[in-house]
Amino acid sequence: MTSVQLDQAVPDFELPSTGETVFRLSEHRGKNVIIYFYPKDNTPGCTLEGQQFRDHIAEFAAHNTLIFGVSRDSVRVHENFKSKQEFPFELLSDAEETACKLFDVLHLKKNYGREYMGIVRSTFLIDSNGVLIHEWRNVKVKEHIADVLNTLKTL
Repeated sequence: MTSVQLDQAVPDFELPSTGETVFRLSEHRGKNVIIYFYPKDNTPGCTLEGQQFRDHIAEFAAHNTLIFGVSRDSVRVHENFKSKQEFPFELLSDAEETACKLFDVLHLKKNYGREYMGIVRSTFLIDSNGVLIHEWRNVKVKEHIADVLNTLKTL
């Protein structure tokens, strides 16, 4: 499977989701979709990023935009994280790395001298026709939400 490209249609995919559902990209045509990839539930940066999406949910909704978070954590872990943080959006489990590979967010990382393949924090904006129109890679959490909202306002 090749990875997604800007200004190209994103291939349909499905992932297990919180809320006892299965996410299918094709079921969200007619709305903009933000898919943000993050390394791990219940870690400081990932929690802050989710909280910022949560705290601006009304602004995203005003721009006809849905939000979905993705990590390799299980749906059970996601359910606990979502509940604890009161996220008003679903979290998708990509344990098999299907979407991670499609969006090319798995890269070699180093932590305390140890090397491993991990998710590089990234966000993708897919328009109402299913076309990837913007991507943010190697995201810095603090400025990120403002950048995403500013981009949405230009649509």
